[in-house]
Amino acid sequence: MATPPEKTKSLESWIWDAACSIRGAKDAPKYKDFILPLIFTKRLCDVFDDEINRISEEVGSRKKAFQLVKADHQLVRFYLPILPEDPEQPVWSVIRKLSDKIGEGVTTQMRSIARENPLLQGIIDRVDFNATTHGQRDLDDDRLSNLIEAISIKRLGLEDVEADIIGKSYEYLIRKFAEGGGQSAGEFYTPPEVGTIMSRVLQPEPGMEIYDPTCGSGGLLVKCEIAMEQAHSEVKPAPLKLYGQEYTPETWAMANMNMIIHDMEGQIEIGDTFKNPKFRDKRGKLRTFDRVIANPMWNQDWFTEADYDADELDRFPAGAGFPGKSSADWGWTQHILASLNEKGRAAVVWDTGAASRGSGNAGTNKERTVRQWFVDRDLVESVLYLPENLFYNTTAPGIVLFLNKAKAKDRKGKVFLVNASQVFEKGDPKNFIPDAGIDRIADTLTGWKEEGKLSRIVDHAELKKNDYNISPSRYIHTSDAQTYRPIAEIAEELKVIEAEAAETDKALQQILKQLGI
Repeated sequence: MATPPEKTKSLESWIWDAACSIRGAKDAPKYKDFILPLIFTKRLCDVFDDEINRISEEVGSRKKAFQLVKADHQLVRFYLPILPEDPEQPVWSVIRKLSDKIGEGVTTQMRSIARENPLLQGIIDRVDFNATTHGQRDLDDDRLSNLIEAISIKRLGLEDVEADIIGKSYEYLIRKFAEGGGQSAGEFYTPPEVGTIMSRVLQPEPGMEIYDPTCGSGGLLVKCEIAMEQAHSEVKPAPLKLYGQEYTPETWAMANMNMIIHDMEGQIEIGDTFKNPKFRDKRGKLRTFDRVIANPMWNQDWFTEADYDADELDRFPAGAGFPGKSSADWGWTQHILASLNEKGRAAVVWDTGAASRGSGNAGTNKERTVRQWFVDRDLVESVLYLPENLFYNTTAPGIVLFLNKAKAKDRKGKVFLVNASQVFEKGDPKNFIPDAGIDRIADTLTGWKEEGKLSRIVDHAELKKNDYNISPSRYIHTSDAQTYRPIAEIAEELKVIEAEAAETDKALQQILKQLGI
């Protein structure tokens, strides 16, 4: 007899049970490509059941309710062409009872749902559960059956789970795979507490347009919606309009699932944001937004000066532009700035080197030049230095850079720095910022509250004196001992200096060759 759906099992243990049901079937990071579409379909089925039950209370039976929604799909948000033999059985039972050619059956059901719902096309029907590699099934029917059964344990209806089931599932799986060392290099997991701080400091207002150029599963956009709703809990606020672009097709699909489950307004585009940003205005220029929130991959080194020169969207102005090949951090920051309207604000996560690389070095440094360009134009509002070992792809601490194109008069000519390196609790395997720490950091940043060993208001003259180093660790010492700098931060700066030296040496050799020396 099948195990009945369970409400009390924690989301984390339920998802991990599902992942373990197919452990060994594929490399760890690929598990989610099978698990999440099934979780999403389970959510659709359970919500559809809730809607059928609501209609059946009015018409007398589930059988009549099924007949009504088949005749008029507008009675439900998503019409699922899945009818159990016994109308009293859950819709999901059709998938759960598959016993022969299960991979083919699951794929067929998902594609039939997509055909009936254009909004789901390219999202729910991306995965072929019957796919093979070199003649072998990627996920054989036995493991797929185990996965379906594991997912069946938890009901995902309107009253059973919070709306962010897909985003939380995605982030949890990324985190778990990262713990095992199996994460792919391209996937960065933003700790939820960091996203919460960013969204609270940005203070999104009802109806605003929010953009994430590297949106992943859409988690930071969701954080903005939550922050806005919490700040306006006394009334039902107008929802935010959320926009994102994501390079990886599978992750793009997850972001769309997240949007759909939340019933959020906006759109998620697919493609390389840096080389081909999809959000344009009617004139073909870059579209601008009220807020931008992002955690791009750090220190991307595959963009060349030609990529910047080829830009036709005015993203890389004279005086700033190419920040050097070894790191595109400030190139992304320029894209983010260009995506802000005249009163726009942004929050972006970088490694700590983005705040200090090149400062104090002899001669010119492209990254420092771009950083100076931002400071001199009074675009940097604040910088937050995070604790070490929060991120799963690195032990480095990271910073959050906050931009504001319309700083308040009393904040002009100044930058607010917060060194929160000590505001954390030890975790296994990663540290985390507790709720009280989240409140403390967010309140400090929004209020520009100076506090010893935590925060300081620094004027531009002092930043200039320190060669435009804007790292809070340079100005705020958290102990009486000598200033401590993480080894990972120093190593990253040395790596950049070595890369710049190699680039200079290469250019010199070319000049000497041309001179015949």
